[in-house]
Amino acid sequence: MSMQSQTLSIKSLNLGVLDMVPLLPGNRPEQAVQRAGKLARQAEAWGDTRYWTSEHHDIEGLASSSPEVLLSHIGAVTNTIKLGAGAILLPHYSPVKVAEWFHLLAALYPGRIELGLGRAPGGGPHASMALSGNFLQHVAELPQKMEALLALLEGTYAYEQVPVFARPMPEQPPALWMLGTNRKSAEYAARYSTGYVFGQFMSEQQTVDMLNIYRSGFQPSKRMDKPCHGCCRGGMCLDE
Repeated sequence: MSMQSQTLSIKSLNLGVLDMVPLLPGNRPEQAVQRAGKLARQAEAWGDTRYWTSEHHDIEGLASSSPEVLLSHIGAVTNTIKLGAGAILLPHYSPVKVAEWFHLLAALYPGRIELGLGRAPGGGPHASMALSGNFLQHVAELPQKMEALLALLEGTYAYEQVPVFARPMPEQPPALWMLGTNRKSAEYAARYSTGYVFGQFMSEQQTVDMLNIYRSGFQPSKRMDKPCHGCCRGGMCLDE
C-alpha cells in the first residue's frame, strides 16, 4: 500500500501538569509556591488542560503538603485551566472536611475544580501517624469514607438520620477522580464510578492491565455513565 493511500488517524492529547512543588537547591518555600503559580500560568498559556498538585508530608524538598490551600492561590492567578488535587489522601481526613474544601473551591472557580483521591500515606510512617494516627486502619475504612464523601458531594448525606451538608453547595460540584498505582485503586474507581488516573511513573504494574480492570468493572451512575481514564506519566495526563 502506498503512503498516499494510507489513512492515518492521529488522536490529539490533552496535556496537563502534575506539580509536586519542588524546593530547588538554595530556594525557600516562598519561592517554590510562587513558582507554582508561574508554572500554572505558563501551562494555561500553552493550552494545557489541567494543573494538579500533589499531597506530601514531611518530605524534604517538596512544598506540597496542602493541595486545597495551594489550589485556591492557583485559581486566583489563572483563568481557565482546570485545577485539581493529585491527590487528596482520603484515609487521613474526614469526608465532611474534604467535601467542604472542594465545594468551596468549586464555588470560587466554577467548572474548574477536580478532586483526585488517593490511598497512599504521602510521607514516612511517623509523619503519617502524627497526621492521623493508625493509617492502616484508616485505609481499611476507605470504602465507608468513599461512600460518605460521595453522599456529601451529592447532597444526600445524613448523620444519625439527620441531613448534613458540606456547605457551600456549588452549582457545579468538583469532578471526581481516583488515583493509584495498583489494582485496588482501579477497582475502587470502577466501583464508585469515578474517573481513574494510573500513576505509571511510580508503578511496576502494566498500564493496559490496570485500565482494563477499571473499564471492565466500571459501574455507571448519575455521576459518570462511562469510564474516563488518564495515565500519569511524569506530569502528563492522557485522557481517553
